[in-house]
Amino acid sequence: MLFIAAHPDDEVLGCGGTIPRLVNEGHEVYIAILGEGITSRYNQSDDADKSLVDSLHKVSHKVSELLGASDLFMYSLPDNRFDTIPLLDIVKIVEDLITKIEPEAIYTHHGGDLNIDHSLIFRAVLTATRLTEDCTVRSVYAFEVPSSTEWAFDRLQPPFHPNYFVNISDQIDTKIKAMSLYDQEIRPFPHPRSEEALRANATRWGSAVGVGFAEAFELIRCVVK
Repeated sequence: MLFIAAHPDDEVLGCGGTIPRLVNEGHEVYIAILGEGITSRYNQSDDADKSLVDSLHKVSHKVSELLGASDLFMYSLPDNRFDTIPLLDIVKIVEDLITKIEPEAIYTHHGGDLNIDHSLIFRAVLTATRLTEDCTVRSVYAFEVPSSTEWAFDRLQPPFHPNYFVNISDQIDTKIKAMSLYDQEIRPFPHPRSEEALRANATRWGSAVGVGFAEAFELIRCVVK
């Protein structure tokens, strides 16, 4: 299983319960974070303190270990500026990951997110997983990211319509603990990235499918060979 995220913390916000559940079930799970994750807070990316980027990436490695991933791949695409580089460059990163890992399933951002980096990764993944004979990726899932997916208010296409749900009742505390490691990204309630809001969102999806806590995904496509 390969989880492809744009920024450090996206992997937790969208899949922080699903990843450890899959690991517990015996799956090999890999995480790739394509963006540096912090420089958009500055007028120019070169203005950012590189030590802050390095520190954030160290946290990502700690999170990856906590979630049980087999490996973490970090890249340095410009934060919230993926639209300033050719889409082909993003596609090539995803293609290289697929060649290296040969995943059966990819979980990535939803195409209708407000964040431009999220939507471009979604398109890059679809491009890199074209259904050729040698494509190992049988399933592609899109996850939501609180403070991005819902803030599009279904005005960007396509809207997020989840149809695949993972019971994370035994993993919700791990998700919250992992998010707490990103202490520069978590926010006080009622922000969507607060602990209370993350639990509430998992409770919402859980109640929709009859479990205590759940994460929601949109199955983009699945091929049974």
